[in-house]
Amino acid sequence: MRLENKAILVTGSTTGIGEAIARRAVAEGAHVLIHGRDEQRGQALVHELGGRCALHVDDIADSQAPQRMIDAVVKAFGKLDALVNNAATVQRSNLENTDAALFDRIMAINLRAPMLLVQAAVPHLKKTRGAVLNIGSLNGYCGEANLLAYSMSKGGLLTMSRNLGDALAFEGVRVNHFNVGWVLTPNEYHVKIADGLPSDWPDRVPRTKAPAGRLLKPEEIAAAAVYWISDESYPISGSIVDLEQHPVVGRNPPKEVT
Repeated sequence: MRLENKAILVTGSTTGIGEAIARRAVAEGAHVLIHGRDEQRGQALVHELGGRCALHVDDIADSQAPQRMIDAVVKAFGKLDALVNNAATVQRSNLENTDAALFDRIMAINLRAPMLLVQAAVPHLKKTRGAVLNIGSLNGYCGEANLLAYSMSKGGLLTMSRNLGDALAFEGVRVNHFNVGWVLTPNEYHVKIADGLPSDWPDRVPRTKAPAGRLLKPEEIAAAAVYWISDESYPISGSIVDLEQHPVVGRNPPKEVT
């Protein structure tokens, strides 16, 4: 049990990568506060995972939500050992159609909320010599033309992880960061269907995008997360880890001739 009796908050954990991390953390012996906005789905997951979980339903776009979430995990389990900032909104936007309202909402969810969560969590994490894991994206490096505001938010999250990894190092609180590549989550599947792709599109991803012949799975991100929120990774802090099938720098995809 690599996370035995750890108390962990995983934001956005009723689906996708967050759900996979929550499931793996429970399997490794942790107590997990499940967070999301869909109470029915959250209750079903808590029921399935058993007595090691509690549920907190909240909208992290609300600036008061982070404090409520930290209070909820401490009330449920008596302490906080790790915070996984996973919740995010992915909305298409480019330079022409990113208005102030869209920009502000994306930043509130993807960047302001993680900062406020760390702020509220630090007093508790100091007591447990705990860890923060921020789930970012490869889009944080520059992003795609139709993901301007989202990419900017993930770039800010990456900088925050480096900044706090440095600032909190002497407080006994570790901060590390994943830049996640293309992952086949339920949301990603349905987004591509809405874009007009066929139902079997995951089987048609070109090798230049997925050298392994398939996309990453949420469970694979969760497996990596266990190390970074466990004592095994102590005292490493401030690390930015790219979870992708190919190098981000120096990538040289195969030259296929058809």
